[in-house]
Amino acid sequence: MASKSNGLPKKTVILAGGAGTRLSEETYARPKPMVEIGGKPILWHILNIYAAHGFKDFVIACGYKGEVIKEYFHNFFVHNADYVVHLKNGKRDVLRSRSPDWRIGAIDTGLQTLTAGRLKRLAPWLDGEPFMVTYGDGVADVDLKALVAFHRKHGRLATVTAVRPPARFGALNLRGDAVKSFSEKPQTGEGWINGGFFVFEPRALAYMGGDDVPLEKEPLERLAADGQLMAFKHDGFWHPMDTVRDRQLLESLWASGKAPWKVW
Repeated sequence: MASKSNGLPKKTVILAGGAGTRLSEETYARPKPMVEIGGKPILWHILNIYAAHGFKDFVIACGYKGEVIKEYFHNFFVHNADYVVHLKNGKRDVLRSRSPDWRIGAIDTGLQTLTAGRLKRLAPWLDGEPFMVTYGDGVADVDLKALVAFHRKHGRLATVTAVRPPARFGALNLRGDAVKSFSEKPQTGEGWINGGFFVFEPRALAYMGGDDVPLEKEPLERLAADGQLMAFKHDGFWHPMDTVRDRQLLESLWASGKAPWKVW
């Protein structure tokens, strides 16, 4: 069994560098993590999920149109504060700030780099400590403190959150030809898939490979083959934003005031 650091993960990596080609209607001018739900980028929603559980130190792996992400956080304080500016010398007196106490690193990890390669490139910013990782295009009501506790208890190098995918179609419970119950697009019992929300030990970076390696292939496969990958099962809400229809669904949930991922 792998030796582990006794510390909690300090940094959370958000993989935010892909081109989002399946959502091209939205991503021709901005990266997918900056597509908005309820007037805020989905990236903002993801950061709030982590911050609600006490994890507020982020490293954003930028790539495609990463300048949009960098500009957003560069201007975040100004856009979330009331202030008086002295035009003669540029001095600003802040009257009130609504900015959260987060620390954001926005790091260019290459335009064409795949997900494992992005993690490998971020190694100098991870301080040799355990770290968390998730994708910049999906939301969930995962209990992140329970996820971290599970990871620390099992002692392996990596944990992936296993989720049940939302069904594409309504589910029918039949008895003969009679429909006994109908469920519109439930979280299905069709099996578990990778839902992101990872925890890694620093030694897991040795599995990541180069820029042309996706996390979801050889690195996770090798970790599993070596007995170093465990699954934290999440039966609650999880939904990616892969298509315009996904975005519309998340938008409607947010507008209802009952977005399942709003845990802050």
